[in-house]
Amino acid sequence: MSKIISLVGARPNFVKIAPLHKAFREMKPEIQHKICHTGQHFDKNMSKIFFDELALPRPDFYLGISGGSHTSQTARIMLELEKVLLSEKPDMLIVPGDVNSTMAGSLVAAKSGIPLAHIESGLRSFDRGMPEEINRMITDTLADYLFVSEKSGITNLKKEGIADNKVFFVGNIMIDSLVHYLPMANKSTILDRMKLEPGGYLLGTFHRPSNVDKPEHLQGLFEMLNHLAAGKPLVFPIHPRTRNNMKSFGLLENLNPNILLTDPIGYIDFLALIKNAELVITDSGGIQEETTFLGIPCVTVRDNTERPITVELGTNILAGTNFKDVEKECFQILNGTKMTGKVPELWDGKTAERIVRILSEKLI
Repeated sequence: MSKIISLVGARPNFVKIAPLHKAFREMKPEIQHKICHTGQHFDKNMSKIFFDELALPRPDFYLGISGGSHTSQTARIMLELEKVLLSEKPDMLIVPGDVNSTMAGSLVAAKSGIPLAHIESGLRSFDRGMPEEINRMITDTLADYLFVSEKSGITNLKKEGIADNKVFFVGNIMIDSLVHYLPMANKSTILDRMKLEPGGYLLGTFHRPSNVDKPEHLQGLFEMLNHLAAGKPLVFPIHPRTRNNMKSFGLLENLNPNILLTDPIGYIDFLALIKNAELVITDSGGIQEETTFLGIPCVTVRDNTERPITVELGTNILAGTNFKDVEKECFQILNGTKMTGKVPELWDGKTAERIVRILSEKLI
């Protein structure tokens, strides 16, 4: 029996591995698929959200790594993962996305002579100041199977000299989860619980240090959000670190009462919030994709995006990091500027199936 281990850490990667695990179980039960959790974002609330809610089994391996600098975290993941791979001797390691565990896993697999598959290969922001960009580039250099979500990835990998026979255009695996869980999101009661009307509120998500860790930037962000929330509710699921920053910077005192700060929200409830929002303002990568699929206007508060298809075809506007410019873009949409988009090629909910077919041909 062939054995594959998938390495997950950050929350969005659970959403990518859930459909893959399901596809292995249903299509190729003769392949043993195990999950290794680094320990990042591991607490009771997140465990319920990303295991119970996504119907994932409890991880087969738990490394217990969280916190620390990027370098420290990467090194500790490598040391603990090496023990798992030496013991289990898998036929392949799968790493999704672009977080520290992605790069750590790719390095350990390469040093151990274990074939490596990377889900979401080829995405590039062309900003090496982003830790994620370094993680993506190193992982793609080492991977044996590079699964691409949009055609810009094919172009980028070709320019970087990656052999064509390693690259597979399979579509966006995050959309697999979205399609699968959308019926459940349609039954969510989150809007009733928060006293919101469909299309009658805004949704904001911000986590990048450049936006939330510097006093002047966080103040500018909330000045903008206060203006946008003048006429309707703005839901903001907030990370504890950002809330603490707001408190220490004195920003909670002048918060518009229409800004609804909440704890992190489960995937299905959050999907319902995206689907029913009038506008989403974010610095997230994955949300650019989800809003594009759902046809919801999205304003991205970044100077670059590794997901250009969401701007070229989708409903995403790359507004930069000048909050006055971002505010202007938002009000244009709120005042009636229509946004139309298309769903990109192969964002059809069947990406995991395509990946499993390709890998099973290689392993069996």
